Amino acid sequence: MTVAEILANEELRQHEFPVTREKIFLAHAGDCPLPRRVAEAVAAYARQSTTGDQEAFLFPDGLADGRKLVAQLLNCQDDEVAFVGPTSLGLSLVASGLKFRRGDNVLIYHDDFPANVYPWMALAERGVEVRLLNTRGLGLLRTRDVTGQVDENTRLVALASCHFLSGFRIDHAAIGKFLRARKVLFCLDAIQTLGAFPTTVEHVDVLAADAHKWLLGPCGAGVLYVRKEVQPLINPPLYGWHNVRCPDYVAQEGIVWRGGAKKFEAGSANLLGFAGLMAGVKLALDLGVENIAAELLRKRAWLVPALQAKGYSVLHSDAPPEHASGIISFFKPETDLGALHERLLAASIVTSLRKDRKGQRYLRLSPHFYNTDAELQRMLDLA
Repeated sequence: MTVAEILANEELRQHEFPVTREKIFLAHAGDCPLPRRVAEAVAAYARQSTTGDQEAFLFPDGLADGRKLVAQLLNCQDDEVAFVGPTSLGLSLVASGLKFRRGDNVLIYHDDFPANVYPWMALAERGVEVRLLNTRGLGLLRTRDVTGQVDENTRLVALASCHFLSGFRIDHAAIGKFLRARKVLFCLDAIQTLGAFPTTVEHVDVLAADAHKWLLGPCGAGVLYVRKEVQPLINPPLYGWHNVRCPDYVAQEGIVWRGGAKKFEAGSANLLGFAGLMAGVKLALDLGVENIAAELLRKRAWLVPALQAKGYSVLHSDAPPEHASGIISFFKPETDLGALHERLLAASIVTSLRKDRKGQRYLRLSPHFYNTDAELQRMLDLA
């Protein structure tokens, strides 16, 4: 099965993505509907779990296989992958688990999604200077803007791989190379690209992403990547039977962390969510993330000018392909976007209504690869 085959075969498309039978779903940057195979993977595991020890069906071999799959997606080693759930939790584990020296600073973008803001802001209570990145536009994080605001006291830079509202994708490889050469840690919130655009970690120290957006998986089933060389620097403030060594389930006299990224998995895994996460990862790998990305950029290439032809302003409409994404946010002065959002919803077209710090409202479109041109045209006709 390929992206082209899904788009060309409506019966196949509706079979694989049941939401298409009733809705035009254009809000994957928020929460995705589950594909059939993901829902069936969760249901199959739930049914199997009625017959015995539910953990025994996936632990530990299933988790080990899952780490290999995610490692393939991220291009890393499997012992650098942890399953910790929401992006917020993964980022918070890193922020709270790092040690900082007097005078250290962290660089963040205040208009990122709050999950990638608050864990770092909280470091101010520990005496860390929290610096806010200056940009020339909402979500416009150019490489030179980042590199120009790093100094000799910068300990860590935390950014999103793609801005949740503007849809601008950063060059995380270029930024990561710059930071590693200066021994500055680089933490990436990758929830808006993982499963949609190639997001590998050769130049990243930490990456967190939940499955419920572009990976087409369940809520609260996410991954945390921590580079092997960085793992000793982060001691998570969570202690349990799984991440601290306890032979034969007997507590020892001292705390000794488990090896690898298991250090960040304190207790029993969310195995129902894990089953769905793995199905989503397999789907992305089978289709090819590069093929998914090409289709998303193709959709954007005609959606943006079509919206502009109707008088709408599109955030970063001129972004080159290497910085563009599947997120398209638009507005028009004196237009009630709330009413438009509701009108589309009444027509079974699901979009997202968002607002920036200044109070400007936007209608955000985030179609996935399986959305057809006819569906997008239907949205345009009503916009």
